[in-house]
Amino acid sequence: MIIYPIAIVLLITTIIVIYNFITAPVLQVSSGIKDDNFLVSVLIPARNEEDNIQKCLSGIINQSYKNLEVIVLDDGSEDKTFLYASETAAEDTRIRVVKGNPLPENFTGKNWACNQLSLLAAGSYLLFIDADVKLKPDTIASAINEIKRNKIQLLSVFPSQEIFSLGEWLLVPLMNWLLLTFLPLRFVFSSRSASLAAANGQFMLFNRQVYQLVGGHKKVSNVITEDIEFARLLKSKEYSVKTYLGGDLVYCRMYKNFSDSLSGFSKNFYPGSKLDPVSFIFLNIFIIISFNFPLFTVFFNHVFIPMVIFIFLQRILISIMSRQNPIANLLLHPLQICMIIILAINSLFLSINGKRVWKGRTF
Repeated sequence: MIIYPIAIVLLITTIIVIYNFITAPVLQVSSGIKDDNFLVSVLIPARNEEDNIQKCLSGIINQSYKNLEVIVLDDGSEDKTFLYASETAAEDTRIRVVKGNPLPENFTGKNWACNQLSLLAAGSYLLFIDADVKLKPDTIASAINEIKRNKIQLLSVFPSQEIFSLGEWLLVPLMNWLLLTFLPLRFVFSSRSASLAAANGQFMLFNRQVYQLVGGHKKVSNVITEDIEFARLLKSKEYSVKTYLGGDLVYCRMYKNFSDSLSGFSKNFYPGSKLDPVSFIFLNIFIIISFNFPLFTVFFNHVFIPMVIFIFLQRILISIMSRQNPIANLLLHPLQICMIIILAINSLFLSINGKRVWKGRTF
């Protein structure tokens, strides 16, 4: 009977969620000794980011950690990204704005931009962040302190997502839901297994020497999910990787509507799974059945009541960890879970046909 595998899945995932609620690393204002003896290079690849770049740079300028250089690479923008970044750079000598070189065939756009940035950087630590990320004043100081305290070679953060439109609510919460439902986040650091890897390209802080030793972005030049690949690569070479939730220090509004959300997640969803197409689709169908079926059958069979409680408990705890509205996620849960199959089919179709489009580029 289908009830048994569903019950097992919900029990196991509830245990994982509770474990994450208790143990998941959250980036917090550091209580340790803060110093800025090391130069940190903040590296921002920016393509068509005129709505975000000045907010991003404002958060960096106001960091309590002052020993920074900030390099913005305008990656062939078709809007006013370069102009707005240059205006902010005129207010702070630590900021440089450069034009990127044309994209070669063996690189994805972001990896090429990040590779160019790394060659321009002089810091002992390299912090790659997306242009839509906003940092609170103690973010970099706290991250550097965490790296030194825990001897980490790669520190990555899943920002707390700012969500406003209904289209965003249908898809954006799924990122942290998938992460915190199926992966004990603390294991990324404590386990030596390269398969237990997670990272987020929105915020990746590297020890420069280790970044260079593993080959940098040139090593992952044509990998769509370069963040996860970096985590696997470093762990396979026995370097320490730790992934944090953004808490109250790192925020981001990834997308502004349903269409952008679908396009953005589709470019990574199937490639990041490392599964063949049939297994990928069947896995996602099983996830949808497991996390929605009890909600519709509980009215006919009370045996599903504990399963519904598990689902609700998971959504509440993950919402709290993610700084999201629990009521919104509870009300939208059935629709959000159904979106998984739409996302999966779209990602698979675009990947197989080579029609993934992002920021005006097809790859």
